[in-house]
Amino acid sequence: MTMRVKMPRRRKGRPVHGWVLLDKPVGMSSNQAVGAVRRIFDAQKAGHAGTLDPLASGVLPIALGEATKTMSFVMGGEKSYSFSVRWGQATNTDDLEGDVVSQSDHRPSKSDIEAVLPQFLGEISQKPPAYSAIKVNGKRAYALARQGESVDLAARHVRVAALTLRGDADPDHAAFDLTCSKGTYVRSLARDMGEALKTCAHVTSLRRTRVGRFDEKDAISLSSLEELGYRGASRHYLLPVVTALDDIPALAVTGTDANLLRHGQPIVLTRGQVDEMRGMTSAYAALGKDPVAIGEFKSGRFFPTRVFNLPMKWKIADVDYS
Repeated sequence: MTMRVKMPRRRKGRPVHGWVLLDKPVGMSSNQAVGAVRRIFDAQKAGHAGTLDPLASGVLPIALGEATKTMSFVMGGEKSYSFSVRWGQATNTDDLEGDVVSQSDHRPSKSDIEAVLPQFLGEISQKPPAYSAIKVNGKRAYALARQGESVDLAARHVRVAALTLRGDADPDHAAFDLTCSKGTYVRSLARDMGEALKTCAHVTSLRRTRVGRFDEKDAISLSSLEELGYRGASRHYLLPVVTALDDIPALAVTGTDANLLRHGQPIVLTRGQVDEMRGMTSAYAALGKDPVAIGEFKSGRFFPTRVFNLPMKWKIADVDYS
């Protein structure tokens, strides 16, 4: 009897690692955008750091390969948006794509709008839209809403750092700039502003201009990426894995310690490293410019929590990188 050994399936694509800052077009979901970028780079693995609705455009940071291990550091950062609101109409989705469910003849003045903005600054409570990706008993809220089921999501606390009126082109519309925390729904903000102004409202356009350190001025369109292809895009628009780790300190390690960390083992810190990292709770270890692991400090040692499987330009023996 011949025994067949089942070989592990080889992952399709190239081992591409880094960040792509995409300027997502209107009409495409975030997952579709990730799939498109993954195909352009022929990458084995990809993910995004913060969903953008199909109606929205703008900054969508996409992680390839080992950069996916750093996505949480981007998703937790502040975000900035530019958006427009239509007064006098409420929709079931709180944006332009939904059906109008109520109307009002009242239109707020510029002074009325500016007077209510302070109500939406700082720590606020907002109820997410019924048409959102939040799960309810294992199902997405938008799927339940589309089936005609009543969806009543619990309010959540978010933080609005800045909200300014950019302009009011006509009595029916107004444009705003917003900086807020993770989890803030712009559609909910527009809906709640409408209620505060004794009318109703929905979002008609939405653009994300910043996610953490990623700014729209550095983003590239999908069409431009497609024109460049894998080689051109990777040369100019594939950012290093550590781009997402700007807000945590880097711990310089030796080749021997890097080898230990890559195998999931903690390292003992030198007195100099202890002094350098005093007061820090976490960091990423780096050998030269190569990230090795993200970890935590405990009792004079550094414990890896996420290890990077990146091609390294070093040997196990200690070397001088100066």
